[in-house]
Order: sequence, then structure tokens, then C-alpha cells
Amino acid sequence: MTTLSAAAAGVPSTPAQASRLRQRIASARPPLPGLLVGAVAWGLLMAAAALLGLYLRFRLQTAHLQELMLLYFAGGLLAWLVAVPVGRFLAFRRSPETRFAAFFLTLTCATILATAFLFAMQYRLFYSQWHQPFGTRIWVLQFLFTSASATYQFLVLGIRLYLPLGLVFLIAASVFLARRMR
Repeated sequence: MTTLSAAAAGVPSTPAQASRLRQRIASARPPLPGLLVGAVAWGLLMAAAALLGLYLRFRLQTAHLQELMLLYFAGGLLAWLVAVPVGRFLAFRRSPETRFAAFFLTLTCATILATAFLFAMQYRLFYSQWHQPFGTRIWVLQFLFTSASATYQFLVLGIRLYLPLGLVFLIAASVFLARRMR
């Protein structure tokens, strides 16, 4: 493989580049206890943000409050487990502003995507009783369209519950993670 084609494929072409990539990957792995504590804390913060959002919009008038809190907690928990290592990988040896942006972006995307995924799977589970048997062509289409419609519904209705408190938590967590990674 030539140097040009190796660089285009994302493969390190020199030993120094390979060493930097190994250092970047090694720095992306946070200590496991801190990662787990952070995941639980982020899950609780996202549930609290959703709770405030529900209170401000509907005065908590919902029959599914506990399920919603569990959904937002689990989405936050899963998101932290993915976002922090990816953010650390992207922020390796960068300026404080870039580290903040990396964590802000990864936490935002991971939190929304993880919670939307869990919402879509719950939605799919409910509608599966009317779907065709597993593995058939119709089942695949039903699975895809049910999941896509649930994700769209979450993006339209569910993201609003993160505001206003979720944005404050997101900024604070991004600042905390950016300062902590030096």
C-alpha cells in the first residue's frame, strides 16, 4: 500500500503516526469507576431535566411518569458510556475550546440517539404483537418503519423535555470533562 493510499484509507503510514494513534486510543479509555459513576449521574441528570420539562409543560399530568423517567435515565446512562470515550478520543491533545466542543457534541448526539433508540425499541415492542413473524420480509419492513416513526416522534416531541435544564447540564458536563482532560 502506498503512502498516499494508506493515508486516504486512514491507516497510519509511519511509525510515529501509529504511535500517536495508539496514544490517542489509550487516552480515550477513561477509568472504569469514574465512567460508571458519571454514567449514573448523567442518567439521573437527564431524568431530572425531563421531569422538569414535563412539569413545565404538563404539570406532570401523565400516566407514564415512571416509564418516562426510566427511559430518560437509561438513555443518559448509555449515552455517557459512549460519549465520554469518543469525546476523549476527539479531544486528545487539543485546546480547551476544542475539548469543550468535542464533549458538547458527543454528549448531545449520544444522549439524543440513545434515548431515541430506547424509545423506538419500546415502541416496537408494543406494536410487535400486530407484526408478522420474526425474520420475514414484511417483518423487516415493519421493524424499520416502526422504528423510524418512533424515532421521528421522539425527535419531535421528546427532545423538548430536555429543555431548559438539560442544556445547562450539558454545558456544565462539557466544561467539567474538558477541564478534567488535560
